[in-house]
Amino acid sequence: MSVLLTCDSLEKSFGSRTVFSGIALSIHADDRLGIIGPNGAGKSTFLQILGGTLDSDAGTVSIRKGVRLAMVQQDPEFDSTSTIREIVTAAAPVSDQTEVEVSIILSRVGFPDSTATAPTLSGGWKKRLAIAEALAKKPDILLLDEPTNHLDVEGILWLEKLLTNSGIASVFVTHDRYFLENVATRVAEINRSYPLGLFTATGNYSRFLEKRAEFLKAQRREQDALANLVTREIEWLRRGAKARTSKSKARIDDAMDLQVKLADVTERNQKGTSLVDFSATGRMTKRLIHVEGISKGMGGKGELFSNLTLTLGPGVRLGILGSNGCGKTTLLKILAGELEPDSGEARRAEGLKIAYFEQSRDTVDPETSLRRALAPEGDTVMFRDRPQHVAGWAARFLFRQEQLDLPIGRLSGGERARVYIARLMLRPADVLLLDEPTNDLDIPTLEVLEQNLGDFPGAIALVTHDRFLLDRLSTVLLAMDGQGNTEFFAELAQWEQAVSAKKSPPKESKRAQESAAPAAPKKKHTYKEAREYEQMEQLVTLAEEALDKTRTQLELPEVVSDPAKLTKAVADMDAAQDVVDQLYARWAELEAKLA
Repeated sequence: MSVLLTCDSLEKSFGSRTVFSGIALSIHADDRLGIIGPNGAGKSTFLQILGGTLDSDAGTVSIRKGVRLAMVQQDPEFDSTSTIREIVTAAAPVSDQTEVEVSIILSRVGFPDSTATAPTLSGGWKKRLAIAEALAKKPDILLLDEPTNHLDVEGILWLEKLLTNSGIASVFVTHDRYFLENVATRVAEINRSYPLGLFTATGNYSRFLEKRAEFLKAQRREQDALANLVTREIEWLRRGAKARTSKSKARIDDAMDLQVKLADVTERNQKGTSLVDFSATGRMTKRLIHVEGISKGMGGKGELFSNLTLTLGPGVRLGILGSNGCGKTTLLKILAGELEPDSGEARRAEGLKIAYFEQSRDTVDPETSLRRALAPEGDTVMFRDRPQHVAGWAARFLFRQEQLDLPIGRLSGGERARVYIARLMLRPADVLLLDEPTNDLDIPTLEVLEQNLGDFPGAIALVTHDRFLLDRLSTVLLAMDGQGNTEFFAELAQWEQAVSAKKSPPKESKRAQESAAPAAPKKKHTYKEAREYEQMEQLVTLAEEALDKTRTQLELPEVVSDPAKLTKAVADMDAAQDVVDQLYARWAELEAKLA
C-alpha cells in the first residue's frame, strides 16, 4: 500500500481566525478518503492546499515523484465558447491516443452530445464535465469538493460506481452520508473536538461513527477524571497552601496546569449544532394541497409530467426524485401557486400558509448584514409569538455576535444556508416546500434538520439529492422522468430496484446465457486451504483477544489523558478490528467453497 502524498503539521488562518492547525495525513494508492466536518472547519481549504491551489501558513505537503493530481471544484467554471470534447481534450496529455482516450472518457461519463458548449449544460452535467476533465489528466489522486452537489440521484449512483471501479485514489469532501457509506475506505473529520484537530478511521461511514463514538467516550472520561482532580486541588488550595515550600509551589503550578487542561478538553467536548425547529400552524385539514390530473410542458420540449394527481395533508412527507431538468422544481412552484399547470387543477385550503425553501437562495442581497437578514426591522425577531433578540436568534444557528454586521456575501455556503433556514423558521406554515435544502449543510446540521422535519405536523414536499434524508423522511416517493411519466414508490430501495430492472437485459436473454454457459466445476479445498480452514477458529479467537486488549488500552488513565497516546490507541484498535474482519471474510470464503 504505497504512500502517494503526505501532509504534516498543516495550519491555515484567515485574518485572526485559525481555521485548523497541526493537521497530518497520508494518502495511499488504494484510498478513497472522505473528508467531513462542521461548516467553517476548513474542509475545502484543506483540499485546496493538498491540490496546490492554496498555500498553507505552516506545515508541508509532500507528493511522491511522478504522482499526478486533478481537482474537481465545488462550482466548476469553463470556457463558454469551447465544446465538451474540446474542454476534455485540452486537459489530456498529448499523444497519438488522445482522441480515443477522450472518447472513452466521454462515454464513461455519459455525455450524449460532445459538441454542446458548457453554458448549455445543467448544474449536474457541468459537474460531470468537471469530472471528465479531471479524468483526462490521468491522475493518481483525484480531489473532489462536494462532488454530489448538483447531481441527481442517478448521477450520484453513477459517480459511486465510477470512483469505486476507477482504481484511482480519491479524496472527497462531502456531507452525503450514503455516498460516504458506499464509497469511502477511510473517513477523516476535521474538527476542534479532537486534540490533534483531525480524527481518522479506516472503513466506511458507519465504521467511522463507531470509532468516533469510542474516541469521544474516552475523551469524556478524561474530562471527568480531570474535573475530579481539579476539584481536589481547588479544595487543597482553599485550605491555604503554604506557598513557601518548593513542593507546595510545584503543586500550585500543577493545579493551574490541570485547570487549563480541563478547559481545553471541555471545549473539545462541546458540540456546536444549530437548532432547527420549524413552526406549524396546527391546521388539521385533510387536504392542504390537492392537484388533479395536472400537466406541464416547458419550452416546446414536450411534457415534463402529465395527468399527475396527488394530495398533501398533515403528516404527508412527499419525496420527489428524478434527473436534472425533469420538472421537480416546476412541480414545487405549481404546489406553491407560483406557476399554473397547462391542464388539470391545483386546489389549496383556504388561508393556507406555505414556507418555500428555494434552491437558488438568492432572495437576500449579498451586501445585507447578517443582523438585517435575520431581523429586517430593529434587533428583535418574533418566534412562536415571542420576541427574541437577534443575537440570541443568530447564536441558535451557530453565529457569533461579532458576525452580526458581516455582509451575507462573506459567509460560507453552509452559513448562508443556515441564514435561509433561520428566516424560514420565523414563518408558521401548514406546508413546507423544500428545494435542495441540504446543499452546503454539514452532517450535524443535517441530522438536526432531519429530526425536526420528521416532527413537523404539517405536510412536506421535498426535493433533494440526499438519499439518506429521502429514505428516512419520506412517507411516499414520486419519481419523474421528465418525459411526462410519473410513478409513486413506497421507499428508495423500491425505486432503485425499478431503475435497475429497466437497465438490465431482458429475462429471456439472461436465461439463454445461463443455459449456454458451461456448468462451473465444483470447488474443493486444496491441502493448504484445508489446513488453513482447520486453524481458522483459533486464529479468529486470538485476533479477537488482541482486539479486546486494544480496547482495554482506551480505559487506562495514562492513555486517555495523553492526546498522542489516545490517538495511537484508537489507531491500534482500528488495525486489530481490520485483522478480525479479514479473518472472518476468509473463513466465509473457505466455507463457501465447501458449500
